[in-house]
Amino acid sequence: MSTVKKYLSLIKFAHTIFAMPFALIGFMLGVYAMVSNGLGEAHKMMGPHGESINTIVRFTPNYSSLAKLLGLVILCMIFARSAAMAFNRYLDREFDAQNPRTAIREIPAGILKANNVLWFTFFSAVAFMITTWFINRICFLLSPVALFVVLFYSYTKRFTPLCHLVLGLGLSLAPIGAYLAVTGVFSLLPILFSFTVIFWVSGFDIIYALQDEEFDKSKQLHSIPAWLGKKKGLRVSELLHVLSAACVITAGVYGHFHWLYWVGVVVFVGMLLYQHSIVKPTDLRRVNLAFMTANGIASVVFAVFVITDLVIAYKTMTN
Repeated sequence: MSTVKKYLSLIKFAHTIFAMPFALIGFMLGVYAMVSNGLGEAHKMMGPHGESINTIVRFTPNYSSLAKLLGLVILCMIFARSAAMAFNRYLDREFDAQNPRTAIREIPAGILKANNVLWFTFFSAVAFMITTWFINRICFLLSPVALFVVLFYSYTKRFTPLCHLVLGLGLSLAPIGAYLAVTGVFSLLPILFSFTVIFWVSGFDIIYALQDEEFDKSKQLHSIPAWLGKKKGLRVSELLHVLSAACVITAGVYGHFHWLYWVGVVVFVGMLLYQHSIVKPTDLRRVNLAFMTANGIASVVFAVFVITDLVIAYKTMTN
C-alpha cells in the first residue's frame, strides 16, 4: 500500500477530477445518441395477409453491457493519464531537482527510482492499448494516436510556449474518446466539448505556470508566462477561457439542452471568472486555489448538471 500511495502521488491521481467528468459527459452523450437514433425508425414487416406494414422499433440499451463499457472507459482514462504523468515526471526529473517548488517530487526526492517510473509508464501505456481492444475497433486503432499526444506533451516545454495547448489537447480526448467507445463514430457535439476542454485546460495551465516564470527563463524552458511575462500571460489565459465559455455555450445551443444544462454552464463560467479574480500578476498566493479548487468544482458540478439533463431527456423520450 505504501508503494501504491507513492505512485498515486507521482501521477497526481486527484487531478483526474479535471478530465474524468468530461469523459462521463462524452459517455452519456454516446448513450443518448444511440437511444435517440434507435427510436422512431420504421421497419418493413409482412402482415398476416402478405401486406407491407411499417413498425416502429425501439432501441433498448443493455445496461449490463453499458456498465462494463463504462468500466473500460474509466480504466482507459486512468491508464492514459498514468502513462502521461509518469513520463512527464521521468523526463523532467533533472529540472524538478533544480526547482525548489518541485524538488519534493518523487524522483528528485529519491522516493521512487527513475527507471521504475519509466517501467510504470510503459506498463500503463500497454494497459491502455489492451483496454481499448476490448472496447471497439476504432478506439484500438486510435489508441497509439492518443498515447502520442499525451506523451508528446512532456517534450513541448523544451521548444514551444504553446505547450499549454498541447496539454489541453491531451485532456480534450476524454469526451470524444468516451463517445467513440459507445457509438464508434465521430459527432460534432462531443467535439464541441473537446474544444471546451482544450481552451479551459490550457487557460488554467498558464495560471499554474506563473509560479515558474523565472525558473523557466533561467533554464531556457518555454511557457506563455516565460515568453510574455505574468501580466500578458494572464491575458492569454483569459482569452482562452472566453473561448472555452463560447464552446460550452455553443454546445448547449447545438445540443438543444434544457435548463439544467444552463445552470451547469453558469457554474462553469462562474468558476472561470472566479479564478481570474483571485490570481494577479503581483500576487500568486492563491494559484493553487484557482488551479485545483475552482477548476475541480467547475468540471464536477458542470458534469453533474449535464448528465442529469441527459438522463431526464432520456426518460422523457422513452416513456
